[in-house]
Amino acid sequence: MPIRGVPKSLPSQAFSVRGVAATALAVPLAFAAALFLGACGHTLYAINVNSASAKLEEAHELGAELYAPYEYWFALEHLDKAQTEASEGDYGDALELANIGEEYADKAIQLARDAHRGAGR
Repeated sequence: MPIRGVPKSLPSQAFSVRGVAATALAVPLAFAAALFLGACGHTLYAINVNSASAKLEEAHELGAELYAPYEYWFALEHLDKAQTEASEGDYGDALELANIGEEYADKAIQLARDAHRGAGR
């Protein structure tokens, strides 16, 4: 009975040191990446919500409730909802809401500054 072997012209696909090493390295790297990227949500949220809160406070100091009420309250409500989402562990939505809140806080600041400039004329 002849012995079956792997043809000499084709590399063995059943076992390859490179394939085993690549798999042995890829699995822990993928696990580490998922672990670290998954753990960044709360950090990114905290950075963005602090920035948005600071801008909302600046808008409040400029009187944005009076001069830009829509933008001010829209930003405030989005930041409140972002905090609710973060407390439930939904950092993706919380981050998106915080970004919207920051955008509208910027608009409220700009409108309040414009109103102050117009009142000084």
